[in-house]
Amino acid sequence: MAKKKVTMDFTFFKHLWMFYQKNRKTIISKYKGPTRKFLQFNGPENPNRFLRTPQFEAFEMYVFLKEGLKNLKMSEIFNEWYDRTDMFNLRERGTINVQTGQMNMLDEMTRENYEQIFETINEFGSASDYANYIFALTMGTGKTILMATCIFYEFVLAHKLPKDPLYCHNALVFAPDKTVLSSLLEIQTFDKTKVVPAEYVNFLNSNIKYFFLEDTETDLNTVDGSDFNIVITNNQKIILKKEHKEKTAGERLFKYISSSAGVLAEAADVLPNEEPEDDKDLIANNRFYKLNRLPQLGIYVDEAHHVFGSQLARDLGLNRTKTSLKLTIDEIAKNLNRSGSRVVACYNYTGTPYVKKTILPEVVYGYGLKDAIDNEYLKRVRLKTYSDIRSEEFVRDVIEDFWRKYGENRHENMLPKIAFFAPTIKDLEENLKPSLENVLNGLGISSDKILVNHQGSDSDSIREFSRLDTPESEKQFILLVNKGKEGWNCRSLFAVALFRRPYSTIFVLQATMRCLRSIDKVQQTASIYLSSENEEILKAELDKNFRMSINELKNAKGKEKQLFKISVTKPPIEIKITRVKMTFDIEEIKEPEKITFDFDKVSTDRYRILARTIEDVKIGKALDKQTESTEDITSLREKRKFSRTTLVAEIARYLNISCLRVERILERAEEEMEKILECVNEYNEILYDHVIPKIFRSIHQITERKEEEQKTVLLVKEPESGYYEISGDPKKTVALSDYKTLSCKSFHLDTYCFDSKPEMELFIDLLKSSDIEKVYFTGMLTHGQTEFYISYIDPDSKMVRHYYPDFLVKKGDDGWSILEVKADNMIDDAIVQAKKEAAEQFAVENEMTYSIVSESEVRDHSFGTEKTKLKLLAEEEEQ
Repeated sequence: MAKKKVTMDFTFFKHLWMFYQKNRKTIISKYKGPTRKFLQFNGPENPNRFLRTPQFEAFEMYVFLKEGLKNLKMSEIFNEWYDRTDMFNLRERGTINVQTGQMNMLDEMTRENYEQIFETINEFGSASDYANYIFALTMGTGKTILMATCIFYEFVLAHKLPKDPLYCHNALVFAPDKTVLSSLLEIQTFDKTKVVPAEYVNFLNSNIKYFFLEDTETDLNTVDGSDFNIVITNNQKIILKKEHKEKTAGERLFKYISSSAGVLAEAADVLPNEEPEDDKDLIANNRFYKLNRLPQLGIYVDEAHHVFGSQLARDLGLNRTKTSLKLTIDEIAKNLNRSGSRVVACYNYTGTPYVKKTILPEVVYGYGLKDAIDNEYLKRVRLKTYSDIRSEEFVRDVIEDFWRKYGENRHENMLPKIAFFAPTIKDLEENLKPSLENVLNGLGISSDKILVNHQGSDSDSIREFSRLDTPESEKQFILLVNKGKEGWNCRSLFAVALFRRPYSTIFVLQATMRCLRSIDKVQQTASIYLSSENEEILKAELDKNFRMSINELKNAKGKEKQLFKISVTKPPIEIKITRVKMTFDIEEIKEPEKITFDFDKVSTDRYRILARTIEDVKIGKALDKQTESTEDITSLREKRKFSRTTLVAEIARYLNISCLRVERILERAEEEMEKILECVNEYNEILYDHVIPKIFRSIHQITERKEEEQKTVLLVKEPESGYYEISGDPKKTVALSDYKTLSCKSFHLDTYCFDSKPEMELFIDLLKSSDIEKVYFTGMLTHGQTEFYISYIDPDSKMVRHYYPDFLVKKGDDGWSILEVKADNMIDDAIVQAKKEAAEQFAVENEMTYSIVSESEVRDHSFGTEKTKLKLLAEEEEQ
């Protein structure tokens, strides 16, 4: 039987992501404190989070590569993954796809099976002295904001841990051309408070220096050896350029004298020993040398110009030849190494993990075009194709169709726009523009709504083009020649039209994608108008760059949500509650004569790592476990080996007291130093969970004060505009008008938009129950619109957060109950349990009860003491 080979179709980045997801809690528990705060601030548990899901997942992978995998090259990561060494000792030997129920046998294949993968990834890994990663997020998902978040995170950690080689102290951001370079200004203007925890924002605002190199006349004035510089440029402004003209005798003499004096001696040391193939000298840009004097440099490549096609492969070395950008980065890395510094890593942000249907081996995270549409990060697509039609007829039908569908209906107070792409300026002026003017005149639309933009446009046209995505712009018909196909972030663009075949096939894909950027709180639909010839080109380019068919593009339908205007019913509902404030006064005292750590009373079960093996697994409708065994592999955990000196230093650092004092306390301990070292070296966690807290309590007196405050809170605040705008699924929505006879029991808002079907089903059950006096859905408003919330401490970041439970229910004389609906497999989640603990305490203080209702209980209509009654009521309703 022939051996099954794993080819480059093997998506290693997906396996890497699956491993991280499965072991997320264990991995994050080892991160630095500021890192955990960054993740919690931007994670799904923060109701005010700014990052979208793909941005946050990519940021999680970015952090995992750094703190979990220590900036290893992809070749090293893949080898450790395959061998299950270091971090990957947690990787299971067999995994089951939860969607298909099929066993993933790739985990059990031999090194010989993986031969091509090893060869390709190892070849990439040996090509540079630094790690090179690719984050493939499709257009419109926010790569620039992701890049900015990563840089801000790097600088915060570099400030906290200045000697740690993992973190970037400076950032060089490359853009491929001037259009994309302008879009990167957002890194400088972006509001950091949206992605950076509050305690770090002032440091960043005070210390980051921006250098935006838009033209060749701008000097790079960074201070040699300084930190926290962000240099934004395109590669042409930094690159080692080739000199094309013959030097004069005077220029050759000056170069010789300067080199002898040492001015260009550094250049000679940096440049390759071999002559370039075309025998042309390389001259070094002054900016190049300034960059070489910045320590701990992180390089970020925003290749929006190369999002599609083979140029990205060339820039990343896939064709085994060095391009100007790759050469520049390699030379910067070599020169930094000579000066005792280094390139920390190179991070590339692209729109697709594929080049000519081949997966780039250094991709670490991917989020595709169809996923972005399905999850409402882009507009849906409506494609209209024309065959055997003249250009004048094409323009007429397109404009009439666009005007019927979009007209002057504003979105976020901006007029909808359509872009026509012409192959040449001549074709635009002689054919496209006259045809468009005739059509508009026939429809009674002013030709003032036309904007022409190309390389020969005047300053007024360029200014109008830059303000298209503003409420002030009155332009709706945009005529372009080789403009706006990349780096153009116009969210109010609702349509594009291409009739003539362009010079480049990739242009069709680039141009059609421009109108997909999202706008409004509800997903909109964009229209793409193509000739049949251009449709065939689009099919081929979608397959080449996304492995996606044109039917998949058209059928990506999103979540079919709509925007609801939610009004507050009068009078607003008020609830009397008691809020408890705990105050702790800490006073330092003299340490006791003796301290006892009681190691024998410490449970170490939670520190153990157990591996479960299932053999002879049968896959069918049910999982048949033939043989199951559990192995304790705690010995594989990475441990820090403390000595007497390092243990004292670590405790002193945590408690911010002198090492001499720590040493004195340990010497007076009931346990010998050897016993203490034995315990903390066996389980490092004991030091932080037990020893340090015990010492802290022994040298501090803690006085606890409890204050109770009686308050009357609003279940919902009155909106300034008269209503709240909420995006919701119409199939998971219940309106007051549907239950007018029961309105006295509920509806503090005129419409409830539920997150899940079980929430809606439980609400209807409770509303119809004769035992229930009041039921309000309180989990809908989570952005400051309500005063009814419960404070809890996040178990990972240890930060205080607000929890908005799903329901507030009153059952006759039994008082109020707080209910939360959760999937069965989420009930034991650490965050859910932390919310539960805080809610139960809140309930006791307010003479309420708190319960978590599982989805299975909702489906069976079996929640509560009157389970049978509720079920009968539900059955009667169905009949």
